[in-house]
Amino acid sequence: MEKIKGVIVDIVFKNEESGYTVASLEFENDIITIVGCMPTLTIGETIEVEGKWISHKIYGIQFEVSSFLPSTPASVDSIYAYLSSGIIKGIGPKMAQKIIDKFGVNSLDIIQMNPEKLTLVDGIGAKKAERIGKNFEENRELRNLIMNLSKYGISANYCLKIYKKYKSRSIEVVEKNPYKLAEDIKGIGFKIADSIAAKMGISPYSKDRISQGIIYTLNQSLSEGHTFLPKSKLVKKASNLLEVEEEYIRDMIIKLAFEQKIQLQKGSIEDNVYLIPYYISENGVCKKLIELSQYEFEDIKINIEEEIKKIEKCENIKLAKNQKEAVVQSVKSGVLVITGGPGTGKTTTINAIIKVFENLKMDISLAAPTGRAAKRMSETTQKEAKTIHRLLEMGYSSEENELVFMRDEEDPLNTDVIIIDEVSMVDILLMYNLLKAVKAGTRVILVGDCDQLPSVGPGNVLKDIIDSNVIKVVKLNEIFRQAKESMIVVNAHKINKGESLNLNVKDKDFYFIQKNNNEDIIKEILNLVHKRLPDYYGFNSMKDIQILSPMRKGDTGVFNLNIHLQNVLNPKDKLKVEESFQKRTFRVGDKVMQIKNNYTKKWETEDGEDKGEGIYNGDIGYIYHIDKEERNIYVIFDEVKIVSYDYSELDEIEHSFCTTIHKSQGSEFPVVIIPITWAPPMLLTRNLLYTAVTRAKKLVVLVGDIKYLNYMVNNNKIYSRYSNLKLKLSKFIEAGLLTK
Repeated sequence: MEKIKGVIVDIVFKNEESGYTVASLEFENDIITIVGCMPTLTIGETIEVEGKWISHKIYGIQFEVSSFLPSTPASVDSIYAYLSSGIIKGIGPKMAQKIIDKFGVNSLDIIQMNPEKLTLVDGIGAKKAERIGKNFEENRELRNLIMNLSKYGISANYCLKIYKKYKSRSIEVVEKNPYKLAEDIKGIGFKIADSIAAKMGISPYSKDRISQGIIYTLNQSLSEGHTFLPKSKLVKKASNLLEVEEEYIRDMIIKLAFEQKIQLQKGSIEDNVYLIPYYISENGVCKKLIELSQYEFEDIKINIEEEIKKIEKCENIKLAKNQKEAVVQSVKSGVLVITGGPGTGKTTTINAIIKVFENLKMDISLAAPTGRAAKRMSETTQKEAKTIHRLLEMGYSSEENELVFMRDEEDPLNTDVIIIDEVSMVDILLMYNLLKAVKAGTRVILVGDCDQLPSVGPGNVLKDIIDSNVIKVVKLNEIFRQAKESMIVVNAHKINKGESLNLNVKDKDFYFIQKNNNEDIIKEILNLVHKRLPDYYGFNSMKDIQILSPMRKGDTGVFNLNIHLQNVLNPKDKLKVEESFQKRTFRVGDKVMQIKNNYTKKWETEDGEDKGEGIYNGDIGYIYHIDKEERNIYVIFDEVKIVSYDYSELDEIEHSFCTTIHKSQGSEFPVVIIPITWAPPMLLTRNLLYTAVTRAKKLVVLVGDIKYLNYMVNNNKIYSRYSNLKLKLSKFIEAGLLTK
C-alpha cells in the first residue's frame, strides 16, 4: 500500500448512498484521479490517502483508495475552500470569507478550540458560534466513524444515523454486535446488519443472527398486515432467509419465547407466534371492546325519536331509516360501528349524533387517524377534530425519553362520547392505545367504510369487529338523490358490486381516456394536469389535482411520474433554489408529503405568533425555502405551518405531485387522476380502485387501457391477513359471556 497527500480540486462523481467517489487530487504539481469510498470528501480539503495505483481500461491510471485521513487545511485558500463547501452547517461561502478575513490561517483552530471568539465576526451571535463549534466537532467524529465503518459497507447516510444514536460509542457498538443496529436504528434492518456481520466474519449460526432473523421475519409480516405468523410459516420463512436448517429456528423460537421477546399462542392447528406488543394489543382491543359494549347506561331523559324529528326540522334534512337507527344506537350502545359507502350520509349521521349528545349536555371528542382526515372531519362537522395521536397526547416518557401516549388507563380521556372517523385506517396497535384510554361509561362510535383498503399497519380492525357479530353495527345503504347525480358515487358502488361502469357521461364527473401504452398514458396525464383541466375547469394544477398510482415503481409508478410532473409543474429555474438528495431534486415550490409520523416536529407560522408540534404521515405541503448554508429545507403545510427539515431528515418527505393510493387514504381532493395499466395482480384489485375513486370530490379521470380497468373491477381478491381479533371476539358469544 502507498500513501499520498494532496488537495481535492474537483469531485467528478459521488454516490450519496454508497459513498463511492471519483475525485481529482493535486499531488506533486500534478492532477491525479482517486477513486474509492470517500463520502465526506469536499473540494479544497487536504487529505492523506492510502491505496494502490490501478489502470482502468477506459479512464487510464487511477489511485484506488482503501482509506483516507483528512488533514487540517494549512493555507488561506484551502481553508476557504473547506469552509465554503457547506460541510460545516451554518457556514456558507459568504460566512467563510468573513471568518477568514477575521482569523486568517487560524480560522479552523478558532472554530475547534475557541468557537466563542466567532462572535467577533459580523452575523455570528453566541448561539450560532456554539452551534458551529459543535457541528465542527461532530463532523470530525463522524468522519472518523465513516472511515472506520466504510470497510464493512456501511454508507455515509447510515453512519450518520448510527452516530446520532450512539455518539462516541458507535464503533464499539457496531463491532461488538452489528445486529444491535437492526434493533435500535430505523432504516437499518436485518439484511444490512447481516451484511455487516458477514464482512466481520460472524458465523451464520450465531445466536444473535438467528434470533434477529426471526424477529426480522415477524417484523416483515407486520408490513404485510399480519399480527402474527403460524409457527410453521415463520420457521420456513426464517430458515429461507438465514439459509440455516429449520431445527435451529425452532430451537431459537422456544428460547425467544422463554426470554419473553415473542409470544406463542395455541391455535386450532398449531401455535401462532406474535411479537409481544401485537399480542398484547390484540388481546387488549378484544377485552376493551367487550367491556365498553357491555356497560349498562342509565336511562336518558329525552325521547330519542322526538329528538330526531326536531333535528330534521331544524337542519332541514330527512334521515333514512338506517341513519335514524344509527342515531338511536349511538345513545343506547357502549360501542357502535357505523359503516357505509359514498353518498350514504355518514357525515349527516355523525352531525345528527353530535346534536343529540350536545342537547344532552354531554362532552364529545372527535378524532381521525391522520391529520388530513381530522381536518376533513372538522370541516364537515364544524367542530374541532384531532388526530388520534393528538387526542391521546403523544409525548415523552420521563424515564427512557421515548415517545408514548400520555392518556392511558391510568389517565383516561375525560369525555362522554368519542367519535372516530376513517376507522378502516386504524391498525391494531393504535386501536389498543385508543381504547385503553377510554374509561367505562364512555360511548365509542367508530365510523368507516369497510370496503376501502385496510390499514397500512397490522390487523384488519374494522372488518374484524364487523364480522365478529359481537359489536352493534349499523350499515348505511341508501344512496341519497343528490349523490345519485354524481357518477363518482354511482361508479364507486358499481365497482363494489363488480358491475360495468358508466364512463364519459356528458356533463358528469367521471371520465375514462383510452391510451394503449405507458408513454401515451404519461403524456396524457401531463397534458391533463398542466393544460386541459386548468384551462377548461379552472382547477389549480398543484392544489386541486392529485394523481394516484397503484404502485411506486414502473413507468406509471409514483417515482417516475413525480419526475415528469416536477419538470412540467415546477421546472428548473435559475431563480429557484434546489438541492439534490439520494437521486431526488428538491426545488422551491415542489409539492411534498410527510411519509412518517413525527410527533415532535416543531412548526410555526411565518410571523412566529402561532407555534406547535407534530407533522403526520400523509400531510401534504410545499417547499417554501431552501437554506444551503444552514442545510435546511423549509416546507409549508396547511398554508400556514412552516416546518424546517435538516438535510439528514429528508428521508421523511417525498414528492407528492403523484402519491400511491394507499397514501391517499383519509384524504379528499377536488380532482383525482389514476393511471390504469399493467401492474402485479395484487395491485389491480377492486378495493384499491374503489379507494382511489372515492378520494375525489368533483372529478375523476382514468387514463389507460380499458382491459385493465375491467380487470380491477372484476378482481375482488382480498389478500388475507393473519389476525385473531374476530375469533377472540366471537369466543365471547360461544362462551355465553355476552348480554344483549
